[in-house]
Amino acid sequence: MPLSLQSPPCATLSASIRKGRWKTLAAGFSVTPLPAVNFSLRRSIPRILASASSSSSPASSSLEAGENNELNAVSAFSEIVPDTVVFDDFERFPPTAATVSSALLLGICGLPDTIFRNAVDMALADSSCAGLETTESRLSCFFNKAIVNVGGDLVKLVPGRVSTEVDARLAYDTNGIIRKVHDLLRLYNEIDVPHDRLLFKIPATWQGIEAARLLESEGIQTHMTFVYSFAQAAAASQAGASVIQIFVGRLRDWARNHSGDTEIESAIKSGEDPGLALVKRSYNYIHKYGYKSKLMAAAVRNKQDLFSLLGVDYVIAPLKVLQSLKDSPAIPDDEKYSFVRKLTPETATHYHFTNKELVKWDQLSLASSMGPASVELLSAGVEGYANQAKRVEELFGKIWPPPNV
Repeated sequence: MPLSLQSPPCATLSASIRKGRWKTLAAGFSVTPLPAVNFSLRRSIPRILASASSSSSPASSSLEAGENNELNAVSAFSEIVPDTVVFDDFERFPPTAATVSSALLLGICGLPDTIFRNAVDMALADSSCAGLETTESRLSCFFNKAIVNVGGDLVKLVPGRVSTEVDARLAYDTNGIIRKVHDLLRLYNEIDVPHDRLLFKIPATWQGIEAARLLESEGIQTHMTFVYSFAQAAAASQAGASVIQIFVGRLRDWARNHSGDTEIESAIKSGEDPGLALVKRSYNYIHKYGYKSKLMAAAVRNKQDLFSLLGVDYVIAPLKVLQSLKDSPAIPDDEKYSFVRKLTPETATHYHFTNKELVKWDQLSLASSMGPASVELLSAGVEGYANQAKRVEELFGKIWPPPNV
């Protein structure tokens, strides 16, 4: 039986977060209501959530039918998804899918009057978690319950899939990742969330890629993140990952301040942006060789990035870019921007790959092919996610047991 609470546990969390001057969430997915949801509920949805969506629908639900603007023009080629840290404008750009993460849990507990607050409170009041013997197992149980409860709420609010972050502290433990996904899936089953509405977001370490291969063989959909090299993208494709996420802008930022990465220098030498070049190569590889993976371009910084990626499955774009697209009329013969699909399965068949790129990827070949950019950025991403998960558990530990227990 759930424990009774005199005051919401997240109230304490909220105060702790404010004292620490916590301001933002890390990148995740955005929220959009299902058509069946009464529109009057929109104002009750909090200023939360960030993007990284992967919906099964080919067109973004954020578009207003009949508008002749650039946003509609580009959305004919790729699904455009809002990327935001504190999402307070989904009436203009309602996305189609969502993610639940440790950063989102921190955000829920740091904002007042969120409709997701009860999902976290109920997790912290769960008697099955409270009865566990060790503090570590108890906090891990609370964390799992909270992330699944929030994920279950999001499934009711979005028409597409909900991606659930898998604890990044397990990023180098294949069996640990698989056990964690099975645990989360069992909890989702308990609240009647269908498997086909879920993705599990896993860092693209070799161990994470191998976990994705095994999970996909069970029919469990995976979402590989922190992909910064062709080797990672190709290995994840061979593993059958459902979604592969490449951070375009982060590779560009690295290239501006570092040198010595062969893959990046090759792209620059040929006159290409390294992030855009990686998306292009990965897309062509997936389509030329018939892999099922969908490709997601994230950390897009401007309209030119987006125009250069037309045809990729998903583009995660910041609100300022989306607003600029929406405010700009689509001019068919525009000299600056050409609304032409840049990536197609047909052109992929003519793309050339070297024998070195066409290997059957394993741990050794992946490690030897990842340059300093992908090694550093992957490591930084894993560390950041791991620290966020640890922080959630620390905050939960500070306010447990709640009143009346």
